[in-house]
Amino acid sequence: MKLGFYPDVVNENVTRIVASTVVFLGVLSILFPNLIVLGLLLLGFTLRVTYGPKWEPFAFFTSKYLVPWLGISFVPSAGPPKRFAQLIGFSFSLTAILFYLNGLSFAYQITLATLVFFASLESFLGWCAGCFMFGLLMKLGVIPEEVCERCNNLKFNK
Repeated sequence: MKLGFYPDVVNENVTRIVASTVVFLGVLSILFPNLIVLGLLLLGFTLRVTYGPKWEPFAFFTSKYLVPWLGISFVPSAGPPKRFAQLIGFSFSLTAILFYLNGLSFAYQITLATLVFFASLESFLGWCAGCFMFGLLMKLGVIPEEVCERCNNLKFNK
């Protein structure tokens, strides 16, 4: 696997479990604001966006050990919309850090609460707002055709 590679097909069950870590870290950051937890949140999104889920420690652990140990099935999902959703999460976590560093507590809390809300929708209900937006951008022709083809090609290639 090369650096910068994000798979065209990901396991929907893994993404939902990883989203629950975003919920946990986000709530923890709202309740106990600190740069360490915020940094972990930003690092997770950074690694998932730039190098794919296999490079982010919790996503790697979840896909290689937790999911097989629990016997959770592989449910294929298009990778490009998930990567887009990770980019949105990255933007929210970076914005939260900037608000935190500038002492804008209310803006910090609202930003993290929004991130937690949408990560909760993904984790608990399986609805990805970033993926929904990605689909709208596909329909509007903003997303290039070759990306659309990769989204439609859900071969079972883990």
